[in-house]
Amino acid sequence: MILGVICLAQLTVLLDNTVLSVAIPSLTTELNASTADIQWMINAYSLVQSGLLLTAGNAADRYGRKKMLTAGLALFGIGSLSAGLAQTSGQLIAARAGMGVGGALLMTTTLAVVIQIFSEAERVKAIALWATVGSLGFAAGPLIGGVILNHYWWGAIFLINIPVALLGLVAVIKLVPESKNPQGERPDLLGALLSTIGMVSLVYAIIVGPEHGWASAQVLVPAAVGVVVLALFALWELRTPYPMLDMHFFRNPKFVGAIAGSLLVVFGMGGSLFLLTQHLQFVLGYEPLEAGLRMAPLALTIVGLNLSGLGPKVVVKLGTPRTVVLGMTMVAAGLTSIALLGGGTEGSYGGILLGLVLFGAGMAVSQPAMANAIMSAIPAEKAGVGAGINGTLAEFGNGLGVAVLGAVLGDRFAALVAVTAASLPAALAAADSAAQRQQIADAFASGLQTSQLVGAAAVFVGGLVAAAMLARAERKEKAARPALEDEVGGR
Repeated sequence: MILGVICLAQLTVLLDNTVLSVAIPSLTTELNASTADIQWMINAYSLVQSGLLLTAGNAADRYGRKKMLTAGLALFGIGSLSAGLAQTSGQLIAARAGMGVGGALLMTTTLAVVIQIFSEAERVKAIALWATVGSLGFAAGPLIGGVILNHYWWGAIFLINIPVALLGLVAVIKLVPESKNPQGERPDLLGALLSTIGMVSLVYAIIVGPEHGWASAQVLVPAAVGVVVLALFALWELRTPYPMLDMHFFRNPKFVGAIAGSLLVVFGMGGSLFLLTQHLQFVLGYEPLEAGLRMAPLALTIVGLNLSGLGPKVVVKLGTPRTVVLGMTMVAAGLTSIALLGGGTEGSYGGILLGLVLFGAGMAVSQPAMANAIMSAIPAEKAGVGAGINGTLAEFGNGLGVAVLGAVLGDRFAALVAVTAASLPAALAAADSAAQRQQIADAFASGLQTSQLVGAAAVFVGGLVAAAMLARAERKEKAARPALEDEVGGR
């Protein structure tokens, strides 16, 4: 029952990002939002959340995970109400940033509570179910958003969070036990500030790159600020007695391999879903509900395979490194199928369907293995911090995927057609003839194809790198066991 409550709270947070993706055309027309506005509506939430996740994890370990989970649900509900009533792009971006604060508290405490209440023998299965709900929220958002937008205005996609948050709030208070680190740790406020500023600066540079040029001051200055501030963050974390991120974790190759894989798979997934919803609606002409239904096979594949227990079974049979390679290769193959077989204005939905099924199967196999590898590399009393790291990777990877692949799309689109409009609908509206509109649509579709292939390459290379690091860590652990046994036997 507790796992059910935890999954409900997590589902509320993760639905929010992908529900928004299917509303992009509505926001573009009703709020006159540019492509950069849309990216910031998505990234404001992700970046605030990722910047605060580690601090939220520390706070949960110190003050109590149940308290932070309750506070997160309340803040998330209030932020959802503000977003649903927003009248301008700026108001919606600000509301989304506020929702990121509540989301940070929720993301850290859900996984931390799972680690606390399940024994080591059951933990992989519990994490697999937790990851299933996470993937469901990520993948089912377009379908839910399509149903809502088919009957209501875009603000309803945020207002539906409120009853779910209220239900979760009551269930958490009644069912979830309190747990915390008895030693406690002081929150690292400066670290939170530095990490947030650094990540926002880098992604801002990526977003404005296509518009201003990659060598312009508008790009180079925020990029330099981001690099410098993140370097200061790393130095501060090494010096402070209460770091939000213990940099010594990075000496563990198992930990490094798991976070590298997690970052890149979410990078590819977040960016590609952002692109695919636009392809289905802008290029192939589907309505929001039709686009959402055509995205459903991704969610169904993930849920079906994980509920069958496939992920844990594959980990036991193949080991974590091989499981990661298998899963991320399937994700990359799925993205490639979407780009090559389903791309273009004449693309086939069959190619997209094949890609979604491969994508979902890869997520079902690899995600639980990587989440378990991250959490098992961190002491149990720091479960909140571990969950914060895992959540930071998910949110930052998603935001970075949207920014980078969106930037690749913008660059490719601008290279093929000379338009000054800030979005595809505006460019089509400004076209002088049917031939020019077709040229613009073809250029946009070509940009989508290129972006999906970049995402596929990142996921595939990431899988190989992550697996190599995890295999190396396992070899070191095996080599250390005989030495430890000899030492104990000698005593």
